[in-house]
Amino acid sequence: MSDLNLNKNTATAATDFTVPANILAISPYRAGKPTSELAREFGIEPDSIVKLASNENPLGFSPRVKQALIDYLSNSSLADLGRYPDPNAFDLKAVLAKHYGVDMANITIGNGSNDLLEIVSLAFLNRDSSAVYSENAFVVYNLSTQARGARHLAVPSKDLGLDLDRMFEAIEEDTRLVYIANPNNPTGSFHPKEEIIAFLDRVRETRGNKTLVVLDEAYNEYLDPELRFNSAELIAEYPNLVVLRTFSKAYGLAGLRVGFAIAHAEVTDYLNRVRQPFNVNTLAQLAAIVALQDEGFLEQSYQMNKAGKAYLSAEFDRMGIAYVPSFTNFILFEMNEGPKVAQALLAKGVIVRPVVGDGLPNYLRVSIGTEAENQRFITALKEVLA
Repeated sequence: MSDLNLNKNTATAATDFTVPANILAISPYRAGKPTSELAREFGIEPDSIVKLASNENPLGFSPRVKQALIDYLSNSSLADLGRYPDPNAFDLKAVLAKHYGVDMANITIGNGSNDLLEIVSLAFLNRDSSAVYSENAFVVYNLSTQARGARHLAVPSKDLGLDLDRMFEAIEEDTRLVYIANPNNPTGSFHPKEEIIAFLDRVRETRGNKTLVVLDEAYNEYLDPELRFNSAELIAEYPNLVVLRTFSKAYGLAGLRVGFAIAHAEVTDYLNRVRQPFNVNTLAQLAAIVALQDEGFLEQSYQMNKAGKAYLSAEFDRMGIAYVPSFTNFILFEMNEGPKVAQALLAKGVIVRPVVGDGLPNYLRVSIGTEAENQRFITALKEVLA
């Protein structure tokens, strides 16, 4: 009886909380279902489950990173984990600065690029400002804008990609941030360097540095070599540009959470004023340093993804399934009653991502896995559709 009374009192007390309306309006971010949960739900052996929902690197991280972590945990350095990590990530910043040809003062380290999106919004948005982003883009742009109480200027997508012309036209006097995901998640579309520079020119000519352009390049390493460009070089000419990168995708460090922003030194200073001081742990900093230097693993990841993307695209063509040509490590494909199909695939031990929350109820997103995982997905999909 006392437990029942306690629950009742707790529920009653919760109704007395004073929460800002902009926070109440937020729907929590829904990540992909973990394999352990699926195994319990459907009584499936965990080792037989194929997880293709969160755009992770199916190779994991590189053997060099693994060995570096083992070495660290096997010697006296283990005692250092009882201490806080380097709050400024000096060694990691030094490696990144050399790799991208910028100063350390241009770099902000984050707990994944999600953390950096929050940091940028915290530094530049408030209730008297607005942010521009595209529909059918990364949901965190919406969430971080909502969390600051800023106005949303969501622009309809064009052919399931970004409409840069309409995004520019949507900028208003109080617009402080414009989010551009390139390549875009969850649709997989991409804009070449020339189009990005043209957009930056238009913003600079009309807004100066009043509006920052946040160029989110989480999937850059999966681009074909001829499409890649070092956007970090652009910050010298465009002080209102913030470039975001992550180690969670091609580098395979999703479980350790490391991302970084490259921006004008003054912008970096503002970001560090609101950044949590110990936001990237010691092991993550070490892993990122080693991962950045292992170019062979990065190339292996790119080649596996390229082959898997070609295989899935060809299978979709054979099955008559419409999909968006992808520049990433996932493919968005059209599927009536997408959530039901996703649920049926779950029962077969294959996890894909419904994108209803991204405004695409008749689509699913599948991450590109190993050859065996891709084949398993196609086999399961054919069985479900049959």
